Amino acid sequence: MARDRSPIVKQSRREGYALHPKAHKIMAKKMKTPGQHGDARKGKPSLYSVQLREKQKVRRLYGLLEKQFARLMNEATRREGLSGEVLLQLLERRLDNVVYRAGFSTSRRGARQLVSHGHFELNGRRVDIPSMRVKEGDVITVRPASAKSTYFGNIDQVVANTSQPSHSWLKSDIKKLTVTVTGNPTREEAEPEINEQLIVEYYSR
Repeated sequence: MARDRSPIVKQSRREGYALHPKAHKIMAKKMKTPGQHGDARKGKPSLYSVQLREKQKVRRLYGLLEKQFARLMNEATRREGLSGEVLLQLLERRLDNVVYRAGFSTSRRGARQLVSHGHFELNGRRVDIPSMRVKEGDVITVRPASAKSTYFGNIDQVVANTSQPSHSWLKSDIKKLTVTVTGNPTREEAEPEINEQLIVEYYSR
């Protein structure tokens, strides 16, 4: 399974946005973009540059490669509704994001690893594809064998270290190690510091 293995903190510095919880402390000390010259050559960014950086920020935030992200944007433009909001909804409905939102991991990268290692079942069937898209009525549960592991045995501590707000479209039961999809995510429940219109404009060039 192809994925971006570059350091998440370096990615965060490049985008000027904490893409992972551990990036917050580093970025507080190192605000410059990575590289020998940092921001030395920066002037006023062009509109294209602003659009590109927003696209890269969201792509890296959800952990997609360029072709995956472009396909998702293409799908969003074909659907009814505002393309940018539809894109975010599709991203939020990825299985790895749902595992993250439910509090089973402190980061999307961690959630993706849990899914790819086969620790979850979707509607009673073992799954290991992070990009699988959930729908209303789906039930995600931790596999019985995985529930006995040290990680899930200490899941209360993991949840305590997350800062996830409640989501109206997910019903999570940490004690039973289950999460039920009860609806569709709204724009307000996606990441707040995203300008999705810039991404639409980038792909409309």
